[in-house]
Amino acid sequence: MKTLLLCIAMLLGSAAFAGDPIPDTKLVLVFRHVIGNEELVLGNNFVNALGDTINVRKFKYYLSNFSVTDQSGTTTVLPPQYFLVDEADPLSKIITLTIPTAKLKQISFLIGVDSIRNVSGVQEGTLDPLKGMFWTWNSGYIMAKLEGTATTSSIAGNAFTYHIGGFRNPMNTLRMTSFDLSQTDTQKEIIITADINRWFKSKTELRIAETPVCHNPGKLAVMIADNYCSMFSLNPAP
Repeated sequence: MKTLLLCIAMLLGSAAFAGDPIPDTKLVLVFRHVIGNEELVLGNNFVNALGDTINVRKFKYYLSNFSVTDQSGTTTVLPPQYFLVDEADPLSKIITLTIPTAKLKQISFLIGVDSIRNVSGVQEGTLDPLKGMFWTWNSGYIMAKLEGTATTSSIAGNAFTYHIGGFRNPMNTLRMTSFDLSQTDTQKEIIITADINRWFKSKTELRIAETPVCHNPGKLAVMIADNYCSMFSLNPAP
């Protein structure tokens, strides 16, 4: 968490030094990743919610289609932005949004990349296929990725790899999530926690021993997306 807060200071400081205009109203979202009550550290061993000893090597996901609702009930859809949050990149876990007012009631965002961008041809920035989050023009983007090893995995290297995607019904893995901000001071950074345990135990159970791999759109990907869409929770700012 100290690393994330330092990164925020560096970002704001560099913008001011460069003479860039600072928007009147900003909302800073800081994402922290955990497994249960423990902070995620790539390469360390953890016991997940189903008792499997896991070692996470990669954890990343797309967020997009942000909208905010103010205290009067007016909802504003923010300009299109696509963020790739990656545990291996501390700066990616800090998202700064320009919002119409600091007095917010709710924020919503999409976990994944909307269907239009999935069929829009070669793209740049966070949507560049070189980011390793794209299959083909037919299958589209990987919305979320979780990779590592587990003592219960029976495949080579005791690996598990979940690459979750699919944007066409009925195999659509796009999920919207919302947070109530009415009791939150949005003039400070908002901390949002993502708990990897929800991948394995939420709406259904995902046992690595039985299902160590998901690399295609389909029923399994939909089930995992239904699980991880509940991984986010709102934490008060320090």
